[in-house]
Amino acid sequence: KLFVGGLAWETSKEGVRGHFERFGEILEAVVIADKGTGRSKGYGFVTFREAEAAMRACLDPYPVIDGRRANCNLACLGVQRSKAPQPLPYLQPYAAVGHVHGGGNINTRAMKAAIAAAGGGATASFVDHGIQQGIPAAAYNMYG
Repeated sequence: KLFVGGLAWETSKEGVRGHFERFGEILEAVVIADKGTGRSKGYGFVTFREAEAAMRACLDPYPVIDGRRANCNLACLGVQRSKAPQPLPYLQPYAAVGHVHGGGNINTRAMKAAIAAAGGGATASFVDHGIQQGIPAAAYNMYG
C-alpha cells in the first residue's frame, strides 16, 4: 500500500489509478475527502496486489499527477518517530553527518532493504534525494 500526498484538489481516484497502474495490478485506489464538504483533502492511498509493484512505484518519490508534483511512499513505513529528538544534520559537525555518501532518509533505506530482500536488483538505480554534503557546525557558531 502506498500513501500519496500533495494531490491536486481536483484529482480523482481514477486519476491516481491511471498514474500508478503501470507499476502493477491495483486492488484499490482512494482519494480521501472531507466528510462534511466532500472536497479532497489532497492525499490518498493505492493498494497493489504485489508488494514489488508498490516498491517500483516508490522509485520516483515525487511523481507528477494531474500536472502537480505529489509525493509517495510505502504506507507501512508510516511517520518515522524516534524516542529522542534528532539534531538537524546541518547543525552537526561535518564528520558526524551520516548521509554524506549514500545514506538517504529512513524511508529510502527501508525501501532499498525491502527491494533487496525481495530479490530485486533496483537498488543500484534507486533515486536518493538526500543532502549530498553537510555543513560544518562551526559555520553557524558565530556567537560563541
